[in-house]
Amino acid sequence: MKKSTPLIILTILISILSVKSQEVNRFFPEKDMITTGIYYYPEHWNEAQWERDIKKISDMGFEFVHVAEFAWFKMEPREGKFDFNWLDRVVGLCTKYKLKVLLCTPSATTPTWMRVNYAETFIMDGHYIRAENGTRGLGSIVNPKYCGYVKEIVSEMARHYGQNKNVIGWQIDNEPGAVQDYSPSSQEAFRTWLKNKYKTIDALNTAWGAAFWSQWFNNFDQVIIPNTNLVGWWGNNPHALLDFKRYTADAQADFLDFQAGTLRNYISRDQFITTNYTAVCTGSDPGRTKKLDFAAYTAYPNGGNDNIGELGFRLGNSKIILFASEYFKKVGAVSGVMEIQPGPVNWGSYTPLLLPGTVRLWLYHSFAAGGKIACSYRFRQILYGAEQYHSGIIQTDGVTPSQGGDDYMQFMKEISGLRKQFTSGVKMPAKLEERSTAVLWNLENYWSIDRQKQTFQWDTWNYPVKFIELAKSLGAPVDVIQEAADFSKYKFIIIPAYEMVDSSLVKKWNEYVANGGHLVITCRTATKDRRGHFWEGEIATPISSLIGAHITQTDMLSSNGKGDILMNSNHYSWNNWADLLQPDEKTEVVATYDNQFYKGKAAVVKHRIGKGWVTYIGVDTDDSKLEKELLQGVYKDAGVTTEDYPNGIYVYWRDGFYLALNYSSENYSVNLPVAAKVLIGEKILKPAGVLVWTE
Repeated sequence: MKKSTPLIILTILISILSVKSQEVNRFFPEKDMITTGIYYYPEHWNEAQWERDIKKISDMGFEFVHVAEFAWFKMEPREGKFDFNWLDRVVGLCTKYKLKVLLCTPSATTPTWMRVNYAETFIMDGHYIRAENGTRGLGSIVNPKYCGYVKEIVSEMARHYGQNKNVIGWQIDNEPGAVQDYSPSSQEAFRTWLKNKYKTIDALNTAWGAAFWSQWFNNFDQVIIPNTNLVGWWGNNPHALLDFKRYTADAQADFLDFQAGTLRNYISRDQFITTNYTAVCTGSDPGRTKKLDFAAYTAYPNGGNDNIGELGFRLGNSKIILFASEYFKKVGAVSGVMEIQPGPVNWGSYTPLLLPGTVRLWLYHSFAAGGKIACSYRFRQILYGAEQYHSGIIQTDGVTPSQGGDDYMQFMKEISGLRKQFTSGVKMPAKLEERSTAVLWNLENYWSIDRQKQTFQWDTWNYPVKFIELAKSLGAPVDVIQEAADFSKYKFIIIPAYEMVDSSLVKKWNEYVANGGHLVITCRTATKDRRGHFWEGEIATPISSLIGAHITQTDMLSSNGKGDILMNSNHYSWNNWADLLQPDEKTEVVATYDNQFYKGKAAVVKHRIGKGWVTYIGVDTDDSKLEKELLQGVYKDAGVTTEDYPNGIYVYWRDGFYLALNYSSENYSVNLPVAAKVLIGEKILKPAGVLVWTE
């Protein structure tokens, strides 16, 4: 039988991901588990101190040095005049002290001569004001002249270091954030993007609903980037803004691929190419890139937030690494933390000292989640500039380790010990395999919902993250997956607020359930098509038969609202979001609303399709008690055992090792089996504590 086109595409995508995963494993030997490094900026320090610093890096236990990301001015001090003599010396010193080198392309910080001579290479903001030289990330990535200069510097670097055996890889740019650009170059590029997508102006008018408020275009030349600064937030076209987000993310991905392609013309196949997205990455979409070997992330969990309990403000936000460590595996099937907070920072709402051991906790979190690389920004705390108060691994005297430095040294020493215990090919324990869970997530849904949240209580970014937390609290291994993933790998799949769908995706969900899968779908799923339009029918009409119910209305309460839900004789509070459900005849009602004028209406339903089940959760609660019990029930009904870890306790399994992490402010006693062998830590897990054991 001839395969359908979508099935062929899916097969090709899975094959590509498998090949990329094997390639990345080539860069990071399995037996090493994780490779550690540190950011160093020789251009900031007296050359007489370089050797002392690099020797210190080696003595502390680091394995590579991250250099050159902001040094364009020093590599090309004058237009077309390149100088790598200073960097040669740094690379040579790293070689002398048995340190590998990770080089960075400097496109994030253009030299002053470029802004002075070629102002058009900089972005314009929403008020059409041209950016100035003096900070990072302001180059217009669609401007041909800027891209030309980027190609020159990247080519020169690649020709110079591309065959250097001590250079292990390249980081492109720095924290690529898909900055919105309203410059003439970007306006032209946006129109070209729209022409390629829609082909005809009538198709664009239909997709954007341009008949509303007389926004109709006669040709593509009339189109300009939608601008909330000048139109007003409430009056802007959500479909046009969604396309602007898509265009900006595509432009960012193309810019990274452009640099990666330039590098590949010269560098050894043994040198990897990556970049360092921010952990909370709301603009760039890593999945749009095609030429990166893998995607790393930067993690700053503590910027003056309360977090969990009395000590939470010293421990950091547990959600940051929890989500990023899984999400960025969408590129190359592995990830790692390229830039991790070493201590207090300069940009927080306030900057408390971290509880000793906290940086080590974060490093172990990234490692536990499968991270292949762990690097920290920066080695020495700088004495001048905008980031004076941003701590480093070494304090301002240039020689004394900070608390973060001590944490890092302890982590590296312990990893060295774990490497001696490593055994290749260890399979995940059966009880964990049985809990295999995935969360389906798509950045475009974030863009769509965040533009029209409908209630200030809706936490768009963290809504899918909370379901990762809930599954982890039940002891499940959790992946963050994309639509092209092989759903059959997972016994349970959670679909949180997946607003925009099409028929092929809903069909894939149906097939997954019919073949025995357990699907959990939440409110705000399938309410729009891919253009962001409502369906001409009932709310979320494409999934009515899938969930076995019809969404008749949606309600939201004030912050002081007291919504009540009844399930198994227990009461649960809600006030954020509520779908009112009318179940089909054979659909099981799991929970009902127990107050408001619609008391008795279904809030949660369960529906059987073929060999599997669909659970639809039509409500969002703040404390998540309802959602946790529902998820626990899904596992139980599938015959799967679960754990019950409290908030802030995460337990992972990796390479034959169990790891428990404590982000809470209370001691936690880990329930170890009799045969467990503790390798690191103690059974009583203190705040910021780490426990590693084998069974």
